[in-house]
Amino acid sequence: MVFYMADGTTVSTAPKFTGSSYLDTASGNVDAILGVDDEDMPIIHELLRVWREKYPRNLIRGAYYDCKERFKDFGISIPDQIKNKVEAMIGWPELAVRSLSDLSDLEGFSVSGDDTMGVGDLFEDNQLDVATSELIVSAYKHSCSFLTIAADPEDPDRISMIPRSADWSAGIWDRRDHRLAAALTITEDDKDGRICAFNVWLPGKVYECSGHLMPWRAEKIETNFDQPTVVSLAYDRQMDRPFGHSRISRSLMSLVDAGFRTVVRMEASAEFYSVPKLWFIGANRDAFSSNTWKSLIQAINAITADEDGELPQLQQVQQASMTPHSGMLKTMAMLVASQTRVPVDYLGITLDNPTSAEAMASAERRLTRIADKQNVAFGRELKRAMGIAVALREGANTIPDSMRDVHPVWAPTREISDAARADAFTKIAGKITGYADSDVGLERLGLTREEITRLRADQQRQKSEQRIDQLMDRSAASSEVTDGSEQSGSAGTGESAASSETGETA
Repeated sequence: MVFYMADGTTVSTAPKFTGSSYLDTASGNVDAILGVDDEDMPIIHELLRVWREKYPRNLIRGAYYDCKERFKDFGISIPDQIKNKVEAMIGWPELAVRSLSDLSDLEGFSVSGDDTMGVGDLFEDNQLDVATSELIVSAYKHSCSFLTIAADPEDPDRISMIPRSADWSAGIWDRRDHRLAAALTITEDDKDGRICAFNVWLPGKVYECSGHLMPWRAEKIETNFDQPTVVSLAYDRQMDRPFGHSRISRSLMSLVDAGFRTVVRMEASAEFYSVPKLWFIGANRDAFSSNTWKSLIQAINAITADEDGELPQLQQVQQASMTPHSGMLKTMAMLVASQTRVPVDYLGITLDNPTSAEAMASAERRLTRIADKQNVAFGRELKRAMGIAVALREGANTIPDSMRDVHPVWAPTREISDAARADAFTKIAGKITGYADSDVGLERLGLTREEITRLRADQQRQKSEQRIDQLMDRSAASSEVTDGSEQSGSAGTGESAASSETGETA
């Protein structure tokens, strides 16, 4: 099967989405690589084969997301001058992706007790809140995305976590351990789109392969870790689809094609909305000007009688209507809404009967339920990635057991009013001791992870100031007691001396 871009080029020369040059799938046929162990070459060949097979579809879905798909015409009613110049204008695929990805907002990781493992530092250093957003958009677009974890070559003490798109990556799934068995990430290409470098992630090692100069060569980096230091985020992972499904499904792409054709037909018909459809019965062709448009816009038009003195009959036919086209476009939009679980109002379609607030809330709840489910799945992979990062920094070969007490924190997927939050918080706090000042309670109240951290810092500062004030008060009180004792002792000594002197005098 051959795939085409909007300009008619095949996918083997289609532009990549991370740069201005092109990726050539033929350059992924690599026979041998110097420096790679013999037992690892079959895995590398399999990873390259997976990438070559999946790249065309990933590229097509990326084109639909970017509204660059090719116009698929049936060749029936659309004029060539319109068909050859029309450009894609329906952004339903992007809406299908972003309407769900925007509901997943990673705020950080919660740690029981003190953060002795430096989870917060790893999160901030790698900007995981931003990287996770990119990963989720890519996963919804291509069905999966990858996050690599490795020591920074320029700073070995720093752990680098880099998001990778599926169109530049490939993976093999370990069904027994429910994780990646191996992964490949393309890191560089030349101006002609030929792959020049890629990394292969295996248990215990990473191969950095370079093909700038033939033959291919690889540098092996020992990680001594019991699994590849890569995790995969997938949308709707199933037993038969461990790398998930794309939100830009085949049915959605077909619906977008149908909507595209409908809009183009509307554009073609619009050329005749303001032009009356006229029929002259019995008129001679020579009576008409070759410039039809000039005849239509002239203020005065005339036509003479024929040789027999009979005048031609004029009949006007009803003009073309946009209603059939707009009705079909509305039908396409409703099918897209059903396919993607997106409220039809989001698709730019206004129904005859306005959608009620309850219906809108019900439609949005379908998305929030999917987002909640996906956040659980994404959270497990992100927790695994954080555990790998902690282990690599500490020089361990497995994820530490202490990571069991670390959990990702997501922003709520549903909008809840402040009044409703405060009411629920007050009622629960009255029943559960310590709930009001716990992180769980503050999250339920609507505070973000950053706000909770700032609140804890303010509370700690206030406690420190109170402690200092207490110590100063105790010190001042102790000084007063000491001064009083010294004064009492001095007065007693004076009295004794006076008594002695009095006795001596007597």
